[in-house]
Amino acid sequence: MTRNTGFSRIALVLSLTLPGAALADPVADYQEFCAECHEADRLGGTGPALIPQTLKRMRGPKVEAVIRDGRVATQMPDFAEDLDETRIAELAAYLKTPLEIVPPWGEAEIMASRVLDEDYQAADAPVWASDPMNITLVVETGDHHVSVLDGDTFEVLDRFATPFAVHGGPKFSPDGRYVFIMSRDGWVQKYDIWSLQQVGRIRAGLNSRNIAMSGDGKWIAVANYLPNTLTLLSTDDLSVAEVHEIKGKDGTPSRVSAVYQAPPRESFVLALKDVPEIWEVSYAKHPDPGIFAGGLAHDWKIEGPTPQDTPFPIRKITTPDYLDDFFFDQSYEYVMGASRKGDGGQVIDLLIGQKVADLDLPGMPHLGSGITWKWGDTTVMATPHLKDGNVSVIDMTSWQTIKRIATDGPGFFMRSHENSKYVWVDVFFGPNKDAMHVIDKETLEIVRTLHPVPGATVAHVEFTRDGSHALVSVWEDDGAVLVYDAETLELVKTLPMRKPSGKYNVWNKITFSEGTSH
Repeated sequence: MTRNTGFSRIALVLSLTLPGAALADPVADYQEFCAECHEADRLGGTGPALIPQTLKRMRGPKVEAVIRDGRVATQMPDFAEDLDETRIAELAAYLKTPLEIVPPWGEAEIMASRVLDEDYQAADAPVWASDPMNITLVVETGDHHVSVLDGDTFEVLDRFATPFAVHGGPKFSPDGRYVFIMSRDGWVQKYDIWSLQQVGRIRAGLNSRNIAMSGDGKWIAVANYLPNTLTLLSTDDLSVAEVHEIKGKDGTPSRVSAVYQAPPRESFVLALKDVPEIWEVSYAKHPDPGIFAGGLAHDWKIEGPTPQDTPFPIRKITTPDYLDDFFFDQSYEYVMGASRKGDGGQVIDLLIGQKVADLDLPGMPHLGSGITWKWGDTTVMATPHLKDGNVSVIDMTSWQTIKRIATDGPGFFMRSHENSKYVWVDVFFGPNKDAMHVIDKETLEIVRTLHPVPGATVAHVEFTRDGSHALVSVWEDDGAVLVYDAETLELVKTLPMRKPSGKYNVWNKITFSEGTSH
């Protein structure tokens, strides 16, 4: 990489103002300490892109603090022992400077990246004898693979390579045959579970957050940080349907924090990072205002020459605060949202496009991992917190927090199943990361805390189709998936894996099990 003379001037100023300070080289420091996760071009890998577009909300000394101290609820480590204050300051200044060249990434560039496997052959039926609805995929981040598990025998049917740094949950087609997997650098992979073959790949963005599958299985929506776009792909051949540039009502460009599907509404819902808005993008050819906007037809903006030429009209809803994380009620009428400020949440009624309630959720709730279940004569939603050692349980009728369950530390994931009386929640952050709490759904009390591998991170539970077994990740490079009897809570099998993270059961995902995030 060519040395930027602007940074030499920064180094000179620092060397003059900080007696005894060594001349810093931010380009070299970036390559040594940052490029492994954020890539040599700063466009992102396992970590986000480190460019002004992604750092604009981290003003003043915040970037320096993250370099020095790390960042809560992420994999960002601290570098206080590796870099002195001079080098940290100049590295932060380097990250805040624009790239000399930001490559365009529109429809033409996306389509040019598409690769369809020439040797792919679609099978007429599964090439294995397992229950196709009880297949579970295990994402192994240690060496960027996915294992395909038989949910009855826990035999590995296949293990295939994924794009680098898979991020967000894989999405299954409604029939459970195909799965779509996205990486942080924007690659979307299509894999045929029946044939145990990759179908193809396409790079839908340069730095992406997650994907969502439309309820009819025809479209994949890709939420992008860079560029500020939502990419819509055809699930049939991975071709580009549309690329939406993301700008708020006032014209402010924004990254997309996440995209989710709302099947009853035939729409995608977007969380925006840089403007206080949420967007609803319809994939119905002619959206019914009575369904999508409570009769407020003027809320829909048709993008394109005529309504007949675009199947993806957009509705922009102003919110009182930024929403980085979402949870939907069962009807998909209400959105529960929270910002990374971590001091509460709000409920938005999608029918009227307005906030209808506040949520008492301090400690940065991880709503994207929330789950629901019937509790007495109501339905409750529970979420872990990324900063506090608590699980909050919320009445979804009154929107009141009915209980906070103290845990051994901040958690990341929660899971349950309709046929299980228990909720499982990890303690992902902090010294007790080897703990897994099991909570009784009726009493809302922790009934057991498991420590399957002392000192190792245990996280992310998934159930088999019938809820009889719970699969737990030992989130280490030489880790494993632990199979538990979901009733007795006894360990029945250990499957060695390379840093297994998420696990995704076909049936639970395509039927929107109340025990899993959607």
